[in-house]
Amino acid sequence: MDISALPDSFLSRMQEMLGTEYRAFLESYSREHFSGLRVNTLKVSAGKFESLSPFELSKVRWIPNGYYFKNDITPAKHPFYYAGLYYIQEPSAMTPASLLPVKPGDKVLDLCAAPGGKTTELGAKLDGTGVLITNDISNSRAKALLKNVELSGIRNAVVISEPPEKLSERFEGYFDCILVDAPCSGEGMFRKQPNIIKNWEQYGSGYYADLQRQILPQAVKMLKEGGYMIYSTCTFSPLENEGSLAFILESFPQMHVVPIEKNEGCDYSGFEQAEPGYLKSGADCDEIGNALRLYPHRLDGEGHFVALLRKGSGEDTSIHSDDDRMPYISLQEIGKTSGLLKTAVCDRADNKCQNTDSTGDFPNDYSMVRKKYKQISDETFDFLEKLSMKVDAGRLWVKGDYVYLVPDGLPDLGGLRILRTGLLLGEMKKGRFEPSQALAMALKADEYPLRIELEPEGAEVIRYLKCETIDIPDDTPDGYVLACTAGFPLGWGKVNGGRFKNRYLPGWRMM
Repeated sequence: MDISALPDSFLSRMQEMLGTEYRAFLESYSREHFSGLRVNTLKVSAGKFESLSPFELSKVRWIPNGYYFKNDITPAKHPFYYAGLYYIQEPSAMTPASLLPVKPGDKVLDLCAAPGGKTTELGAKLDGTGVLITNDISNSRAKALLKNVELSGIRNAVVISEPPEKLSERFEGYFDCILVDAPCSGEGMFRKQPNIIKNWEQYGSGYYADLQRQILPQAVKMLKEGGYMIYSTCTFSPLENEGSLAFILESFPQMHVVPIEKNEGCDYSGFEQAEPGYLKSGADCDEIGNALRLYPHRLDGEGHFVALLRKGSGEDTSIHSDDDRMPYISLQEIGKTSGLLKTAVCDRADNKCQNTDSTGDFPNDYSMVRKKYKQISDETFDFLEKLSMKVDAGRLWVKGDYVYLVPDGLPDLGGLRILRTGLLLGEMKKGRFEPSQALAMALKADEYPLRIELEPEGAEVIRYLKCETIDIPDDTPDGYVLACTAGFPLGWGKVNGGRFKNRYLPGWRMM
């Protein structure tokens, strides 16, 4: 980029901060930005994807499943992208979710989540267990977030669009882990997206620092004792970075900036410790030095700031102890416990909900459930019985004609602006059941018996993704079939008498 486009006040501050490294920092702006993708380990291991990848990759040394690709390549046009095998993400931006110590079974919040790069990594870490609440205050951005959640195959997410203060009314002390990738002045993205400079000149760091200080107290309120929170930005501004940490420490004595446990086998050379000396405050903020700064002249990426905070002290409250986690309350217990989501299987006509009996790991034999819950059609149960994916009938929820599989252990969500509660299984339509695109993406290929395989580099897969008709083998049985590529689901089709009707979601079609 043209260095003359960088604001003088920004350059003066960076020169003061970096000293002898300032020249190297400036020189980094004359180089191309780095493009990256993060492998979705919910669907495929990083090692297996390396062997499958149709384009040249090189490792991001500090991200276990992160890779660079050349800027003249377009991975978003390949069928593997449509199969949800990776998320295109700037390499430095992969860092916060990578370092949040999420364990399977945790209750996790991504507070400022759109478009979903960090959420999808958190969902992969949970591996279908626990609860993932992912939120963005902008409804339009939350819709993009929802698409990426579904594309990634996450089964246990609730997608919400609310301001943080409204969420904190419902989720006080609820979460084991919270990620706050806060709105910021975006200085770390000047090289990749020079248009951000105009926004910086209009608002400056002060505007965003004030916004962060409104958001962070709500996150602290929602974090359980012993829980962990990542605070991150893509700016270099001490007012927003070290300053926001000082605000947390001074406002909430129970919060501490703790050393970050690095991922095994990763190389974090070039990461720099945060600098408490940037602050004008007289408060004792030495622990701010545990936070990390990422600079473009020290590593192959843009700028980022990452801090790990912990609520409380004492090893006995660590989230790594299963005994200390908040107990999970299954939907079959709902109605017995005040304040929890009072839904399990709901009546289609009036949305009044009934409690279900416990089924445990349901064997997909719905004979007893069919008799009890007439609002779910026989065709729906016929379809669910084909799945080898475990579907606990105690977690089925019907709203209108739509059937969902909801996460276990949700609090009361009434009154919140929710875009999706759990996994949308499909829609009941006049005596038939239509499985959803989200379900197709959440399945592994062997979890549905009727499949067609489309070659990743072939013409048929492109036609399918463009919602066109494709040729299929003559012996393909009638009914819904799962279209796959290289053994990974893409979406549905319906076969009738040897004719294939493309049921790929039109809003997702390849352009």
